[in-house]
Amino acid sequence: MNYNYFFVSALDKLRDERRYRVFADLERIAGRFPHAHWHSPEGKRDVVIWCSNDYLGMAQHPKVIGAMVDVAARMGTGAGGTRNIAGTNHPLVELERELADLHGKEAALLFTSGYVSNQTGIPTLAKLLPNCLILSDALNHNSMIEGVRQAGCEKQVWRHNDVAHLEELLKAADPARPKLIIFESLYSMDGDIAPLHAICDLADKYNAMTYVDEVHAVGMYGPRGGGVTERDNAASRIDVIEGTLAKAFGCLGGYITGSAEMIDAVRSYAPGFIFTTALPPAICAAATAAIRHLKTSQWERDRHQDRAARVKAVLNAAGLPVMPSSTHIVPVLIGDAEKCKMASDMLLADHGIYIQPINYPTVPRGEERLRITPSPYHDDVLIDALAEALVDVWDRLQLPKRRQQLAAE
Repeated sequence: MNYNYFFVSALDKLRDERRYRVFADLERIAGRFPHAHWHSPEGKRDVVIWCSNDYLGMAQHPKVIGAMVDVAARMGTGAGGTRNIAGTNHPLVELERELADLHGKEAALLFTSGYVSNQTGIPTLAKLLPNCLILSDALNHNSMIEGVRQAGCEKQVWRHNDVAHLEELLKAADPARPKLIIFESLYSMDGDIAPLHAICDLADKYNAMTYVDEVHAVGMYGPRGGGVTERDNAASRIDVIEGTLAKAFGCLGGYITGSAEMIDAVRSYAPGFIFTTALPPAICAAATAAIRHLKTSQWERDRHQDRAARVKAVLNAAGLPVMPSSTHIVPVLIGDAEKCKMASDMLLADHGIYIQPINYPTVPRGEERLRITPSPYHDDVLIDALAEALVDVWDRLQLPKRRQQLAAE
């Protein structure tokens, strides 16, 4: 039997559906973000990154780099084992304390990524709650969907941010049954915000637990970077706050925070935590440095919001179809998978601008887009160049402008 045939067929299907992903070989330059080198088929080229999740450029911050280098020199590179077997290094313990403090919780638990923290945290919690009913927002991230699937308990999906629908489901459930409401604070593809207090009101009314994913908000919102839950004074009402160290904090890893007993239970039962190597001390030290800096420095958050607002204004003025967003996410609608990939390729090859196309299944078919994420370091010159490049690509691909779309509606 030719087993390779099945793999080739699967890849051909992705290509036919215009969903085959091509990765750009990038070499970031510390101190010059968002500038980078692209190792193209024709050789090294200078490019500007416009879609990084290193939202605040903290991966290049001197304090963060310095902490990593110092601890790596003193303690070495790897963690040396799982948390149970020699892997609980002191910088990791300090980082968990810092995260608990960030969200005003009793304890925190680190995982190797934000994906894993959802994928293993959600099912562990659900399995510890007898006959648990999970109520999941329709637009939750794949890591949350996988966590729900692995929980193996009953789930109900409520329409995105529709608290009336959520209440219908809660009202129909047995009042004595444990219930876990899971949702995101900031949805990264559309840039919209969950109605936190309305969800918490329902959780209080129907005696449900709440689990919020803050990965696209920690560091960037709230007076200390605690996320949308901190900004909206809702953190104390949420049972579990999950986040990442790989976006605004510029490092690697994921975590959950909550009560000491809940965190201890997950620590003791979660296979995705128990049976994997701990985060290395240098990574933990760097993340702690980023969190401590952003707890006291407001410049990055203010500048970030200013840059996002200017990008939206300039692109809207150019007639580009910027999707409405109240946050730092700037989605520009294309609505065609093939043209979305072509637009991305043209921006990179012809203008030195890197924006990865967002196609199905990340977004529904027909809603393909370019997802632009400004940083504090995208200056006016770069923003104007982005707008000019996008207009050029839109004209060459004969994509509809915003004014044309509004006229059609």
